[in-house]
Amino acid sequence: MQLKPYARTLAVALSLAFVAGCSSSGGTQDGTMDGSAGNGAAGSGVAGTGQVSGSGLGGDAGQQADGRIPEQRTIYFEFDSDRIRSEFEPVLAAHARYLRSNGNARVALQGHTDERGTREYNMGLGERRARSVERFLSVQGVSPSQVEVVSYGEERPAVRGNNEEAYAQNRRVVFAY
Repeated sequence: MQLKPYARTLAVALSLAFVAGCSSSGGTQDGTMDGSAGNGAAGSGVAGTGQVSGSGLGGDAGQQADGRIPEQRTIYFEFDSDRIRSEFEPVLAAHARYLRSNGNARVALQGHTDERGTREYNMGLGERRARSVERFLSVQGVSPSQVEVVSYGEERPAVRGNNEEAYAQNRRVVFAY
């Protein structure tokens, strides 16, 4: 039946329209919220983890020219949202390029949330965040066999604390190669 190629084309077109329609509602190039310190980890106790955003020098954050796994392996989300923030699209594109050029590479997308909400809700939200990243990678041509989605919800916080700084560091998807 000839329907399958059309269905695939429609799915890709809808995914592209979804990603293109997303607009940023805050945040800066280095992954911090508007009005916060420039290093993305000020006062959070996570300096030196290597998971806070890259150099912040432009749109090529997290990209590697020599075929290595991109350095930035964590992207962050707004409260109660699974929408990919525009400042992380170059990071996701770099991971997509790496995965496309290394067909044997596998990645687990680990979805996380802050501690607010029930355990069940946060497990679902962590999965929705990881699935958003999975859809982005798929639209970029990454094989589904290379990607695994895992949700940890609130169970594995990057930072302990009951303030917005800690919450912001915990709302994330981590690329685990």
